[in-house]
Amino acid sequence: VQPPEKPLQAEEWNKLRDDFQLPEVFEEVMLNSMIRCNSPIDVAKSLLTHLAKRDGDIAYSVLIKYLTLCVHQGQVSEILDVYDIMKVRFKILESGAYSLLIKGLSNSDQWRMALNILEEVKKIMIPSRTCYESCIKAASRHQEMKLAFELYNEMLAKDVVPTLDVLQSFFNFSRGMEGAELQKELFGILFYLRENQIYPHKTFMRSIKLWFESIPGGNWRGHLTNIKDSGQCPVCKHQLEDSNLTEEEYSNLSERIIRDVIHGTDTFRKTSPKEFEAFQTFVENRLPFDIVIDGLNISHIKSRKMQCENLFDAVSCLAKENARLLVLGRKHMLVNSSNWKREIMKEMQNKADFFFAENISEDDAFLLYATLRSGKHCRFVTRDFLRDHKACLSDSLTRHLFCKWQRGHQIAFSTSAKGETFPLFFPQQPAFRYDCVVQTTGDTWHIPYKDVFEEKYSYQVPRKWLCIQQK
Repeated sequence: VQPPEKPLQAEEWNKLRDDFQLPEVFEEVMLNSMIRCNSPIDVAKSLLTHLAKRDGDIAYSVLIKYLTLCVHQGQVSEILDVYDIMKVRFKILESGAYSLLIKGLSNSDQWRMALNILEEVKKIMIPSRTCYESCIKAASRHQEMKLAFELYNEMLAKDVVPTLDVLQSFFNFSRGMEGAELQKELFGILFYLRENQIYPHKTFMRSIKLWFESIPGGNWRGHLTNIKDSGQCPVCKHQLEDSNLTEEEYSNLSERIIRDVIHGTDTFRKTSPKEFEAFQTFVENRLPFDIVIDGLNISHIKSRKMQCENLFDAVSCLAKENARLLVLGRKHMLVNSSNWKREIMKEMQNKADFFFAENISEDDAFLLYATLRSGKHCRFVTRDFLRDHKACLSDSLTRHLFCKWQRGHQIAFSTSAKGETFPLFFPQQPAFRYDCVVQTTGDTWHIPYKDVFEEKYSYQVPRKWLCIQQK
């Protein structure tokens, strides 16, 4: 429906409603249309007035749509009016309504009202990311950085994951401001990027650079560079952190993964203790392996190819270096079918050891166990990110070690432009001797960044770096 251009009288609204195919949803369809066309607020208001007179009240869903239009247009007094109506009529609202109210008010001179609503929300639920971030940006815009950081830290404490957009806004709004506490908080964001293996995009990286260079009396200078394969920064000649774990770090990590992840809660939901025991015996009798492959995962890499052919290509490619391979398969792979050809399976078993698990097993635990038991040199192949397993590790140091180990040991297969499959190492080639995460020595910072924003987690490790040094 096309919304009217000016407010209508009751009989005009009634006529439009009667002409509409489904009169019972007329108001909602009309308001959706008004949101889409960004109709003048008094047009929408005349529809609400008509509804209130006709029905005695206004449905929640209709109020939300009207509120959406008010927020789009920054109609602060209307937003407050709707909030007053809602407070009287409904004890609590759903999170979408709170997000709208907070978003609308935080962009106005009534932004402190948004903080009050956030406090209301906290009494009944964990506020959404949008609620927190609207309030953080409002506080930052008004130079109340202490308040902004309090909200940010509270958000992290409640496991609400911030967007890169809000992290970037901290650097933008803090430009040129003094204060050791503020600096400490912003360094905290850089450590957050490091711990979570997050690579800022180019515009975020520029905000970080400009903030450093704006610190009063700080004498920081930033340069964009590419790090040499040796791990030395061409700008400051500093050697980046080694990507290898020390013996002690490795044994701590493997102990923790075997304890918390493999013998932890989730392994035996999808496999039996008996099967896992059989697998452990199998592995212990054949150690060490050089590469462990998640067979089922890799068999899906190219949808137009037979699954066993995909796996065969991967195994052949990795067996070239005379590496000792272990492929984790499923029992159904042994049954001759359109996807699994017996003769191809036989040929693969000449190139690698195979362990065939039950068809419902959880491969990741098997994959991690065999790789860790084989020692520091052993790498593994899967297109999974293993995030759930990282999450099972309770402290941030172990999670950091897990990520570091993963970056140095995971081989991802990807398809080249010509269509052949080739291994894309994680990092892209095993020659990466340095660790690709944010790092600092105190008077230098090195920050890897990507050209474009990626919401999705990626195997690709950036080759571009921002080097910041204090002169």
